[in-house]
Amino acid sequence: QVQLVESGGGLVQPGGSLRLSCAASGILFRINAMGWYRKAPGRQRALVARITSGGTTVYAASVKGRFTISRDNAKNTVYLQMNSLKPEDTAVYFCYVQARPRSYSNIATSWGQGTQVTVSS
Repeated sequence: QVQLVESGGGLVQPGGSLRLSCAASGILFRINAMGWYRKAPGRQRALVARITSGGTTVYAASVKGRFTISRDNAKNTVYLQMNSLKPEDTAVYFCYVQARPRSYSNIATSWGQGTQVTVSS
């Protein structure tokens, strides 16, 4: 079983920055992709960014150039550096991990509990 603990959300003014962290623990044979989704009120959950085990990244068009995803494989942790934040970035941010708990397990997706990011003056 994989547990994800997120941190780093909060209230920030437009143009400000936040850094989200998500640490995975538990039974983990191998982690493949890690990433972040967000859900704003009245909207569907949407991919923000993802990073593969090899470091390949994908970003939503709305955050490209402002957000940076990274990971520390030794710590099983994924980060999301968010700069030049806008009010439309306000949402609950969820991290996810696609991992194989044991060598013989199928790859499964685990989700964090979500952290609120509010961008407002």
